[in-house]
Amino acid sequence: MKFIDEAKIYVKAGDGGQGCVSFRREKFVPRGGPDGGDGGKGGDVILVPTTALQTLLDLKYRQHHTADRGGRGGGNNRTGRNSPDIRIRVPVGTLVKDAETGELLADLTEEGREFAVAYGGIGGKGNSFFKTSTHQTPRFAQEGMPGEERTILLELKLLADVGIVGLPNVGKSTFISRVSAARPKIADYPFTTLVPNLGVVRYGDEGSFVVADIPGLIRGASEGHGMGIQFLRHIERTAVLLHILDISGEAAASGWENYETVNTELDQFNHSLLEKPQVVAVNKTDLTDVRERLKKEIDTFAAKGIKLHTFSAVTGEGLPAVLHAVAAKIEEYRKRTR
Repeated sequence: MKFIDEAKIYVKAGDGGQGCVSFRREKFVPRGGPDGGDGGKGGDVILVPTTALQTLLDLKYRQHHTADRGGRGGGNNRTGRNSPDIRIRVPVGTLVKDAETGELLADLTEEGREFAVAYGGIGGKGNSFFKTSTHQTPRFAQEGMPGEERTILLELKLLADVGIVGLPNVGKSTFISRVSAARPKIADYPFTTLVPNLGVVRYGDEGSFVVADIPGLIRGASEGHGMGIQFLRHIERTAVLLHILDISGEAAASGWENYETVNTELDQFNHSLLEKPQVVAVNKTDLTDVRERLKKEIDTFAAKGIKLHTFSAVTGEGLPAVLHAVAAKIEEYRKRTR
């Protein structure tokens, strides 16, 4: 399935039904008077967030959604039928914005909490409504009110506790595949990860958290280099960032240089990302050259006041300690926000 996290759609609620012009015609009732009923209400357009969807793919290719108008009023003071509402399912975590003004209309973070994005028009009044003591035979009725219409922009932000960041090929996908049931594509070339991946990590007896792996960042990502920063919105909701570093290979830059490169791109996208607590860890400690460089890297980060964790996503060495550090940060966050 293609991962689509943006969609622009046009929604049009139903117009109200037309009121009826009618006069009572019954045997033995010589002066029946007006009995035209009101028109029915047009259908609303409602967005319904659900965890059953993980992408906006369906809405990318179906961009027009129009509800039916209300039924016309009838004689004998019969009200026209109300048109059924249109319900559009979207993934939980979808932002709803007005496409013209950019105004945020809703943030759909709770499953089943519906949001009416366009209201249907009310039905027009029939001629019986306009009867007065001085005007007993009104020969007119109201048209129904028009339904609301607008073009909206939907942006999906995944809901996760932890966002994994790092340069390409640092082992983010291998990490998430080892600690959760997620099975992202893993290969030995850059930008293997093309879309965000979600995984649920369980720790302790009952603890768990959701982790999001996004495509790797490179220097100049904020200017469109590499995969760019288009997927960084998916870690804006996270409580903690897991920053994975790779110092393997002869041409590898120092861990600190890599750390600063990624943080610079985070800052360019949204400065608040740098305010999130980070757990920084070096991967691939199963490699000899990495183990030889670790002491220097640990000392460099310690001098900056940052604890550097180490692990191997291939062998599993050090993974429990990294997960414990991440879980501790999450617990701190949850205590602060309760």
